[in-house]
Amino acid sequence: MRFLRQSLTGLFLVALTLGVLVFAGQLVRDAVQERMDRAAHVPTIREREFAVNVVVANPQTIVPVLSAFGQIQSRRTLDVRAATGGTVVELAAGFVEGGQVQAGAVLARIDPANAQSALARAQSDLQDAISEVRDAVTAVALARDETDAAREQVALRERAFQRQSDLKSRGVGTEAAVEVAELAAASARAAVLARRQSVAKAEARVDQSTTRKIRAEIALAEAERRLVDTVITARFGGTLSEVNVVEGGLVTPNERLARLVDPSALEVAFRISTVSYARILDDAGQLLPAVARVALDVGAVDLATTGRISRDSAAVGEGQTGRLIFASLDAARGLKPGDFVTVEIDEPPLSDVVRLPSSALDASARILVLGDDARLEVMQVELVRRQGDDVLVRGVKGGAALDGREVVAERSPLLGAGIKVRRLDTQSGIPHAVEMLELSEERRARLVAFVEGNQRMPEEARSRILAQLSKEKVLASVVERIEKRMGG
Repeated sequence: MRFLRQSLTGLFLVALTLGVLVFAGQLVRDAVQERMDRAAHVPTIREREFAVNVVVANPQTIVPVLSAFGQIQSRRTLDVRAATGGTVVELAAGFVEGGQVQAGAVLARIDPANAQSALARAQSDLQDAISEVRDAVTAVALARDETDAAREQVALRERAFQRQSDLKSRGVGTEAAVEVAELAAASARAAVLARRQSVAKAEARVDQSTTRKIRAEIALAEAERRLVDTVITARFGGTLSEVNVVEGGLVTPNERLARLVDPSALEVAFRISTVSYARILDDAGQLLPAVARVALDVGAVDLATTGRISRDSAAVGEGQTGRLIFASLDAARGLKPGDFVTVEIDEPPLSDVVRLPSSALDASARILVLGDDARLEVMQVELVRRQGDDVLVRGVKGGAALDGREVVAERSPLLGAGIKVRRLDTQSGIPHAVEMLELSEERRARLVAFVEGNQRMPEEARSRILAQLSKEKVLASVVERIEKRMGG
């Protein structure tokens, strides 16, 4: 009985399983049949559109700006050197690093004892030379007087000889008396010759003593100059730098004591490419006296001034390229020799050019413009100049080819000719609104502390920035520049 009950239960479970399997198979078959009987549906394909930023091309006359980096230097720089050696016995109060001196001011004194002794010896030698000249002149006068006396003796002896000759011819005189008179006349003539030699020697002595006197005067002038050289003065007004001497120190001749720089005669030297150099030449090949704007970034404020191009280098230095240009500065407030500055120069204006972002131009000088039905077209342009993040271009057929066309501001590999796009922004040269920030008390206090502790910032600029920071809203650009200097 038990066996029969278990057997019937097993058969029931097997039948139930088979029934479920058949039912599941029927459901699957019906689903497949229904899917196969359903009509095929083709989805609608939509053309993809890309969103782009566009700018309107507006041909106009633009003055390109040539930008370069340069260094401030002084046109008048003088090495203060010791013309003579010795001990420094006196230094001016302003003879320090950064000291301001006036033209003609005494900077230092070197011990003048040796120079004074040399001057005294030169004066004594000159007095001896003067005395020697006076004695030589007197000797010449005496020698000439002796010569005149000897000539008188010759005349007397000649007359005596003539008289004895006459007496002999009349038979009164003797031959011996004639010979004695003749010998006396010859001796007198020999004495005249000796006196003439004495005059010549005396005149030579005058010439020698005169030369000695001239040498003594030269030595005296040198001694006086050496004495003057013991006092070092400023050739012009300026600022002292590289001071390397102390009072009581021993200096040698031609030793450099300091460097004198004229802060009112500053100029900037900057190097540009040869192509840029050719753009600032006139028709005669001369450098244009263009205005140069010079700026030094010192944090939250710029030290700026203007100048004018004055000259260029005579030759290209070894291992250098381009041209070295010099521009004289007008009022260089706050600038010092050695400052590394930026220089901007206005080039001759360009007509019928369009200013575009540099990202709108590819390597082949082509841009993408919007055509009919908002589809892109490729246009070839002429790259005239690069200006920072912008480019100045001109249509290959003139400015009219670009006039009013909408240009894609930022190219990407997905964009090309025939691609349909959607405009995001049309820039017509309208400037963006000035962004203002509301500062927290902690952030404001940190910025104020940094500005007050910046010793290199001019007092006028510090006051102006502190006034801006005290307001409820502050320019975002000012905050950004201060925090960039803070390292935040």
